[in-house]
Amino acid sequence: MRYVSTRGQTPPMAFQDAIITGLAPDGGLLVPASIPDVSAKLPEWRDLTFVELASEVMGCFIDDIPPEDLRGIVERAYATFDHPDVAPLIDLGETQVLELFHGPTLAFKDIALQFLGQLFDYTLGQRSGRLNILGATSGDTGSAAIAGVQGKGNVNIAVMFPRGRVSPLQQLQMTTIADANVHCLSIDGSFDDCQSIMKRAFADVPFKTQHNLGAVNSVNWARVLAQVVYYVYAALKCDEGDGVDVSVPTGNFGNIFAAYVARRMGVPLGRLLLGTNENNILSEFFNSGDYTRGAVHHTISPSMDIQVASNFERFLYFGFGEDGPQVANFMEQFAQAGTASVPIEILANEPITATAINTEQTLATIARVHQMHGYVLDPHTAVGVAAADLLAPPTARERPMVCIATAHPAKFPDAIRQAVPGVDARHPRLDALKAMPERLVELPATDAAVRAYMEAHLF
Repeated sequence: MRYVSTRGQTPPMAFQDAIITGLAPDGGLLVPASIPDVSAKLPEWRDLTFVELASEVMGCFIDDIPPEDLRGIVERAYATFDHPDVAPLIDLGETQVLELFHGPTLAFKDIALQFLGQLFDYTLGQRSGRLNILGATSGDTGSAAIAGVQGKGNVNIAVMFPRGRVSPLQQLQMTTIADANVHCLSIDGSFDDCQSIMKRAFADVPFKTQHNLGAVNSVNWARVLAQVVYYVYAALKCDEGDGVDVSVPTGNFGNIFAAYVARRMGVPLGRLLLGTNENNILSEFFNSGDYTRGAVHHTISPSMDIQVASNFERFLYFGFGEDGPQVANFMEQFAQAGTASVPIEILANEPITATAINTEQTLATIARVHQMHGYVLDPHTAVGVAAADLLAPPTARERPMVCIATAHPAKFPDAIRQAVPGVDARHPRLDALKAMPERLVELPATDAAVRAYMEAHLF
């Protein structure tokens, strides 16, 4: 399996090279040169555990790691989860909720980043290499990435987060880590500012090469690959013969793009429902064909407070028939003007249907689900559940509906109390953070400030 750039100007490379490279040198994102068809394998995969299935699915995309080594990487990654099923399905009657928050940081990002941390450790060990990870987070990615690599001697990690725009608990999960290889950078700007600084650093090939930069954001293909696994898992567990629909809250498009890949692999997924919050650039695109950057709105679902979705480029690559120059032209136009568009006809045959869910709808969904089922949704998961109810009302569903639960509700106690007064969402792992000292560095939202810090403190 070879990996190519969405912009078509990077020579194909093997899986491990793609993972260490992160962002392609031409500024594009790395994708498989072909998507394998696994439909014939699905019957034999149906009764596998999550760990067994992960090894099989990932093995379809990885041919430069021996199968027994890959199995060890996967087993070590998911040994950190506190549920025997890793990603349990919870039956709420008209909806199945896929809980992805049983990892070390109580968020779905652990599914991918525990795997990626083990993968980095394996590959760097094979090559006697070192890596400086530069990441940007709107909330959960930072702590999950840190948890994946903290204490590892051949990796440094610097995570940028927008000051005051992540939840207090999300910040504590990053800044209370004491390991010397962890650097938390509080940036005076938005998540999009952080992400832009990161992308420009990776696009500067001499700087990237000099400092051995690696990526843990969803620009790294391994992130998407690990997420593909849980869509295969959910489909095999819930399919009653006509496939499964899924509803996904997303800001950066990586989570739902993984479902899109799984569907292209022949996994029985029907409709892919996309829910955004008030930062609705993605829902506007899928309803109009226009992709236009707006102002970032600060909401109760902060991990989705994004106006530039980094994984969107991968979708464009397949939507444009794997035409790299066309993708490059679209992204250049967007970078220059803040807007670009495609004919709406291009989207007519795509499986993604999108809607925006506002704060009032999110809170109402948390309250309704708690009243009906005694189950507490975090505000991101509630966006996905609300999108499912709006786009595919329970009485009109043709297939089972799986809603992706992205975080433990205890990470957002203020939103939970606002939606369900008297309910105190807590987790002992989070409670323990409140008494711990923080380590962070405040920087302006400039390339120069971030790069100067990296040159002074990383390898």
